[in-house]
Amino acid sequence: MSVAFLLCLAILFVLSAFGAPIALAMIVAAISYLGMTGQDLALAAEQIMQGLYNSFILLAVPLFIVAANIMNAGTISDRLLNFCVAAVGRFRGGLGHVNVVASLIFSGMSGSAIADAAGIGKIIIQMMTKDGRYPIGFAAAITAASATIGPIIPPSIPMVMYALVSDTSVGYLFLGGIMPGLLMAAVLMVMVARISRKRGFALEDPTPLRELPRLTVNAFPALMMPVILLFGIYGGATTPTEAAAVAASYAFILAVVFYRAISLRDTYRIMSDSARSSAAVGLIIGGALIFNYIVASENIPNAVAGYMRTLDLSPVAFLLMVNILLLLLGAVLDATTILLVIIPLFLPAARELGIDLVHFGVIAVVNTMIGLITPPYGVLLFVINATTGAPMQDMVREIWPFMLALVLALMAMTFMPSIVLWLPRMFGYGG
Repeated sequence: MSVAFLLCLAILFVLSAFGAPIALAMIVAAISYLGMTGQDLALAAEQIMQGLYNSFILLAVPLFIVAANIMNAGTISDRLLNFCVAAVGRFRGGLGHVNVVASLIFSGMSGSAIADAAGIGKIIIQMMTKDGRYPIGFAAAITAASATIGPIIPPSIPMVMYALVSDTSVGYLFLGGIMPGLLMAAVLMVMVARISRKRGFALEDPTPLRELPRLTVNAFPALMMPVILLFGIYGGATTPTEAAAVAASYAFILAVVFYRAISLRDTYRIMSDSARSSAAVGLIIGGALIFNYIVASENIPNAVAGYMRTLDLSPVAFLLMVNILLLLLGAVLDATTILLVIIPLFLPAARELGIDLVHFGVIAVVNTMIGLITPPYGVLLFVINATTGAPMQDMVREIWPFMLALVLALMAMTFMPSIVLWLPRMFGYGG
């Protein structure tokens, strides 16, 4: 590891600490490294152009962003929430369970934790805090925790990014996330039930069962989106990128034609917001591509793999070490940075130890999602604070039981790879 690389890292962390956008921090640090090592500064632009324009799978990212924004702008979220209230709202802590189930369903459409928290999360927090039924800190904390399921259940923008750096099948990664996502939802619902009993939260007025068929029919077109996506990918009709285009088109047709919920002006605003979000993600990926070039030129992945061989770690011990490191990094780094810059360092060691890269990828994404709710840099906490005004100190105080539940689910995935790999193997995965 050269002095130039250490200075590059120092520049990255200093700029990030002063609040510079992570994409800008990575690009400035990378260009500084190229200058210090006497390399052509044009290499930065070359790496960005080659990485972005030679990767067909990256097209899925802006398309999933468009789909999520359309669903947030239309009445799709409201219809899904009404269905969830009718299905699980009758139990103690009912709206907490609704929160989790709604995130589980919405995650099968957006692929983004932030889209989940900012869209459907805002609505459910207002429902939970109406008339003082639930403390705002509790409502905001379960909303943030359940939003972490978004990128685990397919589709998943972070898994697309992991596939980019690991050369792993996006389709099998998507399949590998289904059972872990359901497990995360289950442990969160158990925690909601436990806290609700302990604090004596009142039972909600149950929706009459005769209303359930009507609400199901009302939400049915929206509920079909995950089915269409999964059938397209695993039925061989579409690639994951083409499935993202289908998702965006289906959401648009649903919102404009079927529900008549957005106008031409709304469409322009949705596309503008999506373009800005996609550009921001593209800059981060571009910065990471330059950084990955630098890391490879420093031969750091092979050095890490060689060091791991000297430690003589078992695969489980290696995964536990990576889990601890990623959970700590998640408290101070952005999830995208971890996936695109940190994870590639461990891939050679994972291959050397015979760890399945689909299993490793799902675990890595779950780690980064827990990082989104880990103080002090929990991005989802900031998003919910900005969109709902929920006090940060109340959220931080209430988030710890849900973090514990998610970490327990992560440990189960780590020690039992079949939780991740069962579905991919059912569909022919040979890893």
